[in-house]
Amino acid sequence: MKIAIPKENRSGEARVAASPEMVKKFVALGFQVNVETTAGDTSDMPDSVFIDAGAEISGDTRSTLDGADIVLKIQRPLGADADIDEVSMIKSGAIVIAHMATHTSKTDIEAYAKAGLTSFAMELMPRISRAQSMDVLSSQSNLAGYKAVIDACSLYSSAFPMMMTAAGTIPPAKVFIMGAGVAGLQAIATAKRLGAVVTAYDVRPATKEQVESLGGKFLIVDEEAMQEAETAGGYAKEMTEDYKKKEQEVISNHVKNQDIVITTALIPGRPAPKLITASMVSSMKPGAVIVDLATETGGNCELSEQGKVAEKEGVKIIGYDDMPGRLARDASSLFAKNLLNFLTPHVNSETKNLEIDWEDETIADTLLTKDGQVVSPIVKGQ
Repeated sequence: MKIAIPKENRSGEARVAASPEMVKKFVALGFQVNVETTAGDTSDMPDSVFIDAGAEISGDTRSTLDGADIVLKIQRPLGADADIDEVSMIKSGAIVIAHMATHTSKTDIEAYAKAGLTSFAMELMPRISRAQSMDVLSSQSNLAGYKAVIDACSLYSSAFPMMMTAAGTIPPAKVFIMGAGVAGLQAIATAKRLGAVVTAYDVRPATKEQVESLGGKFLIVDEEAMQEAETAGGYAKEMTEDYKKKEQEVISNHVKNQDIVITTALIPGRPAPKLITASMVSSMKPGAVIVDLATETGGNCELSEQGKVAEKEGVKIIGYDDMPGRLARDASSLFAKNLLNFLTPHVNSETKNLEIDWEDETIADTLLTKDGQVVSPIVKGQ
């Protein structure tokens, strides 16, 4: 069977859905792996490392996808409305696995069904123990949280740790992390390692212990209301208007004294909640930095500008929309390992054929299209 790894043709995407390690393992399982030439260049993985791992290099997207049984991508395939119509290059019946932006891409997903593709959305991976090694949201968010702190540090005009010198003492930076999921927890750990004083906030009560275990101080808004703030899948729920008002008051008083604010709050299928208002930005000291990791779904800060660093009243607001891609080599390697772990359990070690267990929870929950139909209830309900 042929696995195709095309170049990511969406603007600004620096990652690639492959790594030399992944290629070696797929080849050992009996697959032919084709990687598009220069697909890994922006991730510091040239063609030579894939050739050494056993891959074949194809000259362009069309030749890479030609005859492929499985297509692995970072982002969903482009369709007829794009400069490169990737969907038309993939044979009917092929399996396509990527981050599909399921909640906002109904038209694209319907096109995959019409083209006869069997498609899987890696972002829908269930939050169960055995699927942790397949969870692209976690692997990429972990890097995003780390990079958010590093980017904030690079724009902040003072030092992070306390420094006691003969000329005087430099106080530590005050860093506030909003959202204590995977990205937020990594941001807490990174900021602490750099010597900052770290506080964090999340509506989910279970995160308080995690924040404190990393050395951060947890900001409490309403402990009783927090008990109802988490879904069965571990995601944050939309909160009541009364809670939001109290939340805004507590956060406003806290934000004005912070040097760095990093926001990571996302609600699946909904616009990102607005946590930092324009008036909060105005209250912050000149030279403060905000990093908004939710700009792709509208942003947590009212003044964020997607893909840019904006400056408002002396406060720098980082709104990069692909933070993991700013660490493209590691992000690609982790994403590729997630894909490998997703497929490997369904490979027959004797026949070397792919034998998908359609009842498997990791398969059933991520499946979008099959046999010419959209089968995902999430897409059907949009």
